[in-house]
Amino acid sequence: MYRKVLMATDGSATASKAVRLGADLARAVGAEAILLHVGEADRGREVLSGVSKEVGKGLSVSTRTVQGDPADKIIEVAEAEGVDLIVVGNKGMTGASRFLLGSVPNQVSHHAPCHVLIVKTT
Repeated sequence: MYRKVLMATDGSATASKAVRLGADLARAVGAEAILLHVGEADRGREVLSGVSKEVGKGLSVSTRTVQGDPADKIIEVAEAEGVDLIVVGNKGMTGASRFLLGSVPNQVSHHAPCHVLIVKTT
């Protein structure tokens, strides 16, 4: 079914809900989990370290931090990694600017090379 599941997170509470569901799904089907943070590298390492500790039990987890447009980078990483499923939250907040990510799941769902699970987080 799914061999690699990509879960994108910005470290927000809403994104954490999507990651937990994605991790549960990956664990249930025996898939590898890839956690992705799009943004500043130091912040990404901090976020991903905490998230991987939270959801990593019984799961093969790798992490990636990249900079750029979130939707574009999620799609690029999914293509490069040969991902079977992308898991994103329906919206979230990021950084001090607290900008709404509602367009990210929409863009990802329309351009992804694989299945996309948009988790209702609010």
